[in-house]
Amino acid sequence: MNIKELLLNGQSFLALLKEFSIEANDVNIQDENVLLSDQNLAQQEILKESICIEGKGKKGVFNFFGVLHLNNLNKLAIFEMQGFEQVDLQTT
Repeated sequence: MNIKELLLNGQSFLALLKEFSIEANDVNIQDENVLLSDQNLAQQEILKESICIEGKGKKGVFNFFGVLHLNNLNKLAIFEMQGFEQVDLQTT
């Protein structure tokens, strides 16, 4: 199971997406494959890592910065947001 799926199991992450009008399909966790493929991280029961989550909505692209708390044993993930930035969609 990937990190995005684990986050979508929690109500607080869904509420964050709803607040910014972002659909779950429009979310990308930067470097997710690196986190999941790193053997040192994969062996840890609990992982705490700074990440950036990009979400595309009607009002633009949002980059959410924060800490991912991942419990590999219980397959639980929590995103602790520390800040965000908005990038406007450019129309040409």
